[in-house]
Amino acid sequence: FSFWQERLRCVLLWLLLLRGTDSFYVPGVAPINFHRNDPVEIKAVKLTSSRTQLPYEYYSLPFCQPTKITYKAENLGEVLRGDRIVNTPFQVSMNVEKKCEVLCNVPNKPVTLTVEQSKLIAERVREDYYVHLIADNLPVATRLEFYSNREEEEKKKEKDVQFEHGYRLGFMDGNKFYLHNHLSFILYYHREDVEENQEPTYRVVRFEVIPQSIKLEDLKADEKSMCTLPEATGSAPQEIDPSRENQLLFTYSVHWEESDIKWASRWDTYLTMSDVQIHWFSIINSVVVVFFLSGILSMIIIRTLRKDIANYNKEDDIEDTMEESGWKLVHGDVFRPPQYPMILSSLLGSGIQLFCMILIVIFVAMLGMLSPSSRGALMTTACFLFMFMGVFGGFFAGRLYRTLKGHRWKKGAFCTATLYPGVVFGICFVLNCFIWGKHSSGAVPFPTMVALLCMWFGISLPLVYLGYYFGFRKQPYDNPVRTNQIPRQIPEQRWYMNKFVGILMAGILPFGAMFIELFFIFSAIWENQFYYLFGFLFLVFIILVVSCSQISIVMVYFQLCAEDYRWWWRTFLVSGGSAFYVLIYAVFYFVNKLDIVEFIPSLLYFGYTALMVLSFWLLTGTIGFYAAYMFVRKIYAAVKID
Repeated sequence: FSFWQERLRCVLLWLLLLRGTDSFYVPGVAPINFHRNDPVEIKAVKLTSSRTQLPYEYYSLPFCQPTKITYKAENLGEVLRGDRIVNTPFQVSMNVEKKCEVLCNVPNKPVTLTVEQSKLIAERVREDYYVHLIADNLPVATRLEFYSNREEEEKKKEKDVQFEHGYRLGFMDGNKFYLHNHLSFILYYHREDVEENQEPTYRVVRFEVIPQSIKLEDLKADEKSMCTLPEATGSAPQEIDPSRENQLLFTYSVHWEESDIKWASRWDTYLTMSDVQIHWFSIINSVVVVFFLSGILSMIIIRTLRKDIANYNKEDDIEDTMEESGWKLVHGDVFRPPQYPMILSSLLGSGIQLFCMILIVIFVAMLGMLSPSSRGALMTTACFLFMFMGVFGGFFAGRLYRTLKGHRWKKGAFCTATLYPGVVFGICFVLNCFIWGKHSSGAVPFPTMVALLCMWFGISLPLVYLGYYFGFRKQPYDNPVRTNQIPRQIPEQRWYMNKFVGILMAGILPFGAMFIELFFIFSAIWENQFYYLFGFLFLVFIILVVSCSQISIVMVYFQLCAEDYRWWWRTFLVSGGSAFYVLIYAVFYFVNKLDIVEFIPSLLYFGYTALMVLSFWLLTGTIGFYAAYMFVRKIYAAVKID
């Protein structure tokens, strides 16, 4: 406990120190100081492609290997992301230039690729794979310079610079494949302030690469593993012919530059978004939507409800009131338990679990404690938090189940602990089998799968049971009116009271409030971008909660006015209507933004999208359900009923 107190104190101290600075860095990651000539280790992370969505480890291709290959111990999040961090034979020393050096051990003897290896490289080039390396935990980036649509005079002055994560494995020209076999590393260092008589220390603040394809004949290598690069104009690229053996040299050069960027701001290059305005536009748009909804709600609640309650509570004309239609007429049936109360309470329990997990993750990430420099931290935190939030999910599910006159609490607890996680595990297991078949590093290894199962049955299940036990023992929710013995007949409903119409109407406003942020989240997941605008995401999440609650109250009010008291399941389904729009958006994104053509990548995309849509439906459905339940209890408590 004292350890956590110490960590908390550290975090608070960092918050106080960093209040005045622009960049916000993750506490607990210490900078590494280098002296001149100190080795700076270059490690490989993985190969990725947004066309196949299948990551591969670095040595799945015949790159030059060091004498001993050592893999870094990885956390849960890194394993699930498909990272396999491994050492490489690049020899880089702090502030030491290298003009051109041959990578593989034997000097001036080219590497011979077999036909199978040539075919594999050609296939990966065709699939548009990127190679990801890191130096001092900084990912490599390729600089892209282009002119923006500015005025002609300004064009000459400055180019727009953007960075691409990793570097392209190669390129195609017609039907020919070319491999980037020469890497020009450009590393930027920041010189730290030291006392006069001390040796200067440096910190790595940026890692760029310029990949080049240079034909074997144009790279002149000598006995000392040195090589000379040809003139840029006269060199031909290194072709890889998949139908025969290919000979080539893997070479690299190192160039160091001093930079003003401080160590704490070194991730800004990767995280700066060129269009922050669009996020503000999105937030303002969402706030307008919420105010619009609030206006409708205020009108309904203040004018209509007050009028209704005043009418219903007039004692002198009870006979007239009884003949009226409206929500008061269903007071004897409004709290009648629905069908399948166990499944409803289980799904709502999982929704509460998701809600707590997402809220805490976004809040902690917003404080800067889950920065991309701690690889896999976000996913690891989310997994563990979901397990530990089982106690809250169980408590709310147990209390609701008791309110709905349920008796079999043990079965209910088991259902809560296994229904949603079981579906998630089942879909992930099936998808994992396909990834295994492709020998991708994205496949979750068997030991990790066993560890996840142990966490589910060893942490989450007991916690859900514990929460359910206390929730079931607690006093059930106090319903303000009694339920009649005989159910009332429900009048025929208008076409617009149909469930599906309700889902379409209720989903569009919450979805409209968040779809711009959704685009950036999709880009982060499917196109290997970094997502780090958690401040915006937190605001969007709050707006989503408010808009879901409001729309749910409006929908349940209209339903009760139509004398349909079967609102329990309907509210849960209709409030999750925005998940339907997320699904449509995911299909639109797949067709327009991604270049996926093969079966397995498409299966992966739609499999994971189905999980996202299901989780989002549970989350928004739960928010809407509890808002509607509180509203229904409030209005019936305000009416005098004989």
